[in-house]
Amino acid sequence: MANRAFLKVAMALMLCASAALADQTLTVTATPATTTEFSRRLWLTGEIAAPDTLRAAFPTGGRITTIEVDDGDHVAAGAELARIDRVQQEQALRGANASVAAAVAELNAARDNEARQAHLFERGATTRANRDAATDRLAAAVARQAQAEAELAQARTALEDTVLLAPASGTVIRRLAEPGQIIGAAQPILELALGEGYEAVFNVPEAVLTNAAQNATPPVVQLSPIDRPDVAVTGRVREISPLVNVATGTVQVKVAMNASLPGLSYGDAVRGSAVQSDGKGIALPWSVLSATAEGPAVWIVDEASMSVLLRPVTISRYTSDRIFIETGLEEGEMVVTLGAQLLYPGRKVRLSEAAK
Repeated sequence: MANRAFLKVAMALMLCASAALADQTLTVTATPATTTEFSRRLWLTGEIAAPDTLRAAFPTGGRITTIEVDDGDHVAAGAELARIDRVQQEQALRGANASVAAAVAELNAARDNEARQAHLFERGATTRANRDAATDRLAAAVARQAQAEAELAQARTALEDTVLLAPASGTVIRRLAEPGQIIGAAQPILELALGEGYEAVFNVPEAVLTNAAQNATPPVVQLSPIDRPDVAVTGRVREISPLVNVATGTVQVKVAMNASLPGLSYGDAVRGSAVQSDGKGIALPWSVLSATAEGPAVWIVDEASMSVLLRPVTISRYTSDRIFIETGLEEGEMVVTLGAQLLYPGRKVRLSEAAK
């Protein structure tokens, strides 16, 4: 019985002490809510590409005999790039030349016969039917010569098409076929970068572009090699694809480079970074965050009564060390950053010297 009485007295004393401590003024650290400009630096890895590219191909199919260029080679307009087997085309050209020669001989004979029949008809030594037949044979010979000459021109073009020439000056990005390979008509053989200059191509998450769409001016992009971040050039956004890759949720963005990066060429990896503005708002450290049944909240110090109240807030986004408040706070309000775990609505507090 004595032990029970002692325990009751001890518990009563502890409750009184706890109540006394709860009523004591608590020292907390607080920070004023200040509106600032939100910004963040984005880092992405992309690829060096050419602003204008062309896939060179033969207009006819066949077996590739030679490819005269390799990756990275610079070519002038009209330079020979590759050849395909031309045995059939050479035979067709010889046949077309023979057909033209035969057509010319037939035309000359028909012309002489038509002139002779016309002369005989004037003298009454032949019939009108013979003269008309000679005239028809001449017309047919003229048509056959025209057809033979057209076939000859077609055969010459087919022979010329066995040699692939550079349509403009540029740089070979990569070979898409090899000698000995059988290709079809219009199958790409080489990929060429036309003209001068470079651009960087990035696959950017759609959410990043959605936030950036609020900015009128595209950000300046800093570009550097993966292994040499100290070497950098600037670029500007040249093109944003209107399509979203459904598999990755990214959008292709092309950045025109103001200068080339030493040691990098087409197809090499490049790192790009840009500062994105997210507008204005109130940024606070993670330690201010508390909660109510409705959602996130923070403790506000009423400087008139030096008591605290719990204020619901709306958070726009998070970072590794800060939260960004969208609504719920006014400029200059004191928000508790340290000591929030010991607070309850109306509790008296005093600000630490650091807060002051």
